[in-house]
Amino acid sequence: MKKDTRRSDFIMAASGVMLGLVCALFPWYIFFNPEQFGVQGIKFGGRGQNAGRMVVTPDGSGTNPMQGQAEALEPNLDMSFTATLQSRPLAPEQVPGVEEQPYPVEAVAFRLVHIANGRAMIEDNSGLWVVQTGSTLPDSSRVKSIEQRAGKWVLVTNTDRVLEISN
Repeated sequence: MKKDTRRSDFIMAASGVMLGLVCALFPWYIFFNPEQFGVQGIKFGGRGQNAGRMVVTPDGSGTNPMQGQAEALEPNLDMSFTATLQSRPLAPEQVPGVEEQPYPVEAVAFRLVHIANGRAMIEDNSGLWVVQTGSTLPDSSRVKSIEQRAGKWVLVTNTDRVLEISN
């Protein structure tokens, strides 16, 4: 009888030690693998008004998290990302004029809200976004660096635009 009690005590003690080790080591695993657990920068696509956030399903139908954007697009606009061409080219008189082309549109205005831990929070007309070095911004430029200049944090784009935190 004493042998069974000792065995169960040993199993409980070993389970406690294992649980303690897992609890002690798991935060270090998270620390050394931040890409799996950290905040990821959003990847914008398209141009202006965040057109790249349109979600297109394989059957070609689009769903839109932002109301009103889908209605603004031309109804026969090909939203697939395969760069498909029409089966036969249009005759020169059928080609739409420059004023009828859906792109390019004006870039989305955005402002810098906050900077912390090498990441920046920006705000555009559809919400707040977290970006980091290399992230694409709503105006299709990229974050070149997030640095401190004259005691103030700024975001520098690859077009050499310098954004300060707005009030």
